[in-house]
Amino acid sequence: MITLNIVCVGNLKEKFWQEASKEYEKRLTKFCKVKITELAEQNKYENIEKIKEVEGEDILKHIEGKAFLLDIGGVQYSSEEYARVIETSSFSVSTITLVIGGSYGVSEKVKQAIKDKISFGKATYPHNLARIILLEQTYRAFMINGGGKYHK
Repeated sequence: MITLNIVCVGNLKEKFWQEASKEYEKRLTKFCKVKITELAEQNKYENIEKIKEVEGEDILKHIEGKAFLLDIGGVQYSSEEYARVIETSSFSVSTITLVIGGSYGVSEKVKQAIKDKISFGKATYPHNLARIILLEQTYRAFMINGGGKYHK
Protein backbone atom coordinates (compact mmCIF):
# COMPACT_ATOMS: atom_id res chain seq x y z
CA MET A 1 0.00 0.00 0.00
CA ILE A 2 1.32 3.42 -0.93
CA THR A 3 2.10 6.02 1.73
CA LEU A 4 0.83 9.58 1.30
CA ASN A 5 3.28 11.83 3.12
CA ILE A 6 1.90 15.35 3.57
CA VAL A 7 4.42 17.90 4.83
CA CYS A 8 2.95 21.24 5.95
CA VAL A 9 4.45 24.33 7.50
CA GLY A 10 2.08 25.32 10.30
CA ASN A 11 -0.76 23.49 11.96
CA LEU A 12 -4.53 23.47 11.98
CA LYS A 13 -5.55 25.66 14.90
CA GLU A 14 -9.34 25.80 14.50
CA LYS A 15 -11.41 22.74 15.35
CA PHE A 16 -13.40 22.80 12.09
CA TRP A 17 -10.19 22.53 10.04
CA GLN A 18 -8.99 19.68 12.26
CA GLU A 19 -12.29 17.85 11.82
CA ALA A 20 -12.24 18.29 8.04
CA SER A 21 -8.68 17.01 7.90
CA LYS A 22 -9.50 13.97 10.05
CA GLU A 23 -12.48 13.12 7.85
CA TYR A 24 -10.41 13.09 4.65
CA GLU A 25 -7.55 11.27 6.37
CA LYS A 26 -10.06 8.58 7.43
CA ARG A 27 -11.43 8.32 3.89
CA LEU A 28 -7.93 8.10 2.41
CA THR A 29 -6.92 5.18 4.65
CA LYS A 30 -9.01 2.92 2.38
CA PHE A 31 -6.46 3.59 -0.36
CA CYS A 32 -3.18 4.51 1.29
CA LYS A 33 -1.34 5.10 4.52
CA VAL A 34 -1.54 8.77 5.50
CA LYS A 35 1.26 10.55 7.30
CA ILE A 36 0.93 14.26 8.03
CA THR A 37 3.93 16.16 9.34
CA GLU A 38 3.33 19.67 10.64
CA LEU A 39 6.48 21.78 10.73
CA ALA A 40 6.95 24.83 12.91
CA GLU A 41 6.44 28.25 11.36
CA GLN A 42 9.59 30.31 11.79
CA ASN A 43 8.06 33.54 13.07
CA LYS A 44 11.04 34.42 15.22
CA TYR A 45 12.97 35.76 12.24
CA GLU A 46 12.23 39.17 10.72
CA ASN A 47 13.94 38.46 7.41
CA ILE A 48 11.57 36.65 5.03
CA GLU A 49 14.39 34.92 3.16
CA LYS A 50 15.74 33.59 6.47
CA ILE A 51 12.26 32.30 7.37
CA LYS A 52 11.98 30.50 4.02
CA GLU A 53 15.52 29.14 4.37
CA VAL A 54 14.94 27.67 7.85
CA GLU A 55 11.50 26.30 6.97
CA GLY A 56 12.95 24.93 3.73
CA GLU A 57 15.68 23.00 5.51
CA ASP A 58 13.00 21.42 7.69
CA ILE A 59 10.84 20.57 4.67
CA LEU A 60 13.73 18.88 2.87
CA LYS A 61 14.35 16.59 5.87
CA HIS A 62 10.85 15.14 5.45
CA ILE A 63 10.78 14.43 1.71
CA GLU A 64 10.26 10.78 0.83
CA GLY A 65 9.68 9.07 -2.50
CA LYS A 66 8.16 11.18 -5.27
CA ALA A 67 7.58 14.76 -4.13
CA PHE A 68 5.18 17.44 -5.31
CA LEU A 69 5.11 21.05 -4.14
CA LEU A 70 1.89 23.04 -3.98
CA ASP A 71 2.81 26.21 -5.81
CA ILE A 72 0.60 28.86 -7.37
CA GLY A 73 2.83 28.74 -10.45
CA GLY A 74 2.62 24.95 -10.71
CA VAL A 75 0.72 22.85 -13.22
CA GLN A 76 -3.05 23.09 -12.94
CA TYR A 77 -4.61 19.68 -13.38
CA SER A 78 -8.24 18.70 -13.73
CA SER A 79 -9.35 16.16 -11.13
CA GLU A 80 -8.97 13.39 -13.70
CA GLU A 81 -5.46 14.55 -14.67
CA TYR A 82 -4.44 14.78 -11.01
CA ALA A 83 -5.75 11.23 -10.53
CA ARG A 84 -3.48 10.05 -13.35
CA VAL A 85 -0.50 11.84 -11.75
CA ILE A 86 -1.18 10.06 -8.45
CA GLU A 87 -1.71 6.72 -10.17
CA THR A 88 1.41 7.00 -12.34
CA SER A 89 3.52 8.04 -9.36
CA SER A 90 2.28 5.12 -7.28
CA PHE A 91 3.59 2.68 -9.90
CA SER A 92 7.19 3.76 -9.36
CA VAL A 93 7.44 4.68 -5.66
CA SER A 94 6.03 3.52 -2.33
CA THR A 95 5.68 7.07 -0.95
CA ILE A 96 4.24 10.22 -2.47
CA THR A 97 5.12 13.43 -0.63
CA LEU A 98 2.93 16.51 -1.01
CA VAL A 99 4.38 19.74 0.39
CA ILE A 100 2.58 22.89 1.52
CA GLY A 101 5.09 25.63 2.30
CA GLY A 102 4.86 28.45 4.80
CA SER A 103 2.99 31.73 4.53
CA TYR A 104 5.92 33.31 2.65
CA GLY A 105 6.31 30.39 0.29
CA VAL A 106 9.38 28.18 0.10
CA SER A 107 13.07 28.72 -0.48
CA GLU A 108 14.71 28.38 -3.87
CA LYS A 109 16.46 25.30 -2.51
CA VAL A 110 13.08 23.60 -1.97
CA LYS A 111 11.86 24.70 -5.42
CA GLN A 112 14.98 23.21 -6.98
CA ALA A 113 14.73 19.98 -4.98
CA ILE A 114 11.04 19.42 -5.79
CA LYS A 115 10.75 19.62 -9.55
CA ASP A 116 7.05 18.77 -9.78
CA LYS A 117 4.76 21.61 -8.77
CA ILE A 118 0.98 21.43 -8.53
CA SER A 119 -1.46 24.33 -8.43
CA PHE A 120 -5.12 24.22 -7.46
CA GLY A 121 -5.71 27.53 -9.21
CA LYS A 122 -4.34 31.05 -9.40
CA ALA A 123 -6.01 32.16 -6.17
CA THR A 124 -4.05 32.28 -2.95
CA TYR A 125 -5.58 30.18 -0.17
CA PRO A 126 -4.91 30.22 3.56
CA HIS A 127 -2.72 27.26 4.47
CA ASN A 128 -5.53 25.61 6.43
CA LEU A 129 -7.84 25.67 3.41
CA ALA A 130 -5.05 24.63 1.02
CA ARG A 131 -4.48 21.54 3.15
CA ILE A 132 -8.15 20.59 3.08
CA ILE A 133 -8.31 21.16 -0.69
CA LEU A 134 -5.22 18.99 -1.10
CA LEU A 135 -6.73 16.20 1.00
CA GLU A 136 -10.07 16.39 -0.81
CA GLN A 137 -8.54 16.42 -4.28
CA THR A 138 -6.23 13.54 -3.38
CA TYR A 139 -9.18 11.54 -2.02
CA ARG A 140 -11.09 12.35 -5.21
CA ALA A 141 -8.08 11.15 -7.25
CA PHE A 142 -8.06 7.80 -5.46
CA MET A 143 -11.83 7.49 -5.97
CA ILE A 144 -11.43 8.22 -9.69
CA ASN A 145 -8.63 5.67 -9.98
CA GLY A 146 -10.68 3.10 -8.08
CA GLY A 147 -13.84 3.69 -10.09
CA GLY A 148 -15.70 5.05 -7.07
CA LYS A 149 -18.93 7.02 -7.20
CA TYR A 150 -17.67 10.06 -5.26
CA HIS A 151 -16.40 11.77 -8.39
CA LYS A 152 -19.01 13.13 -10.78
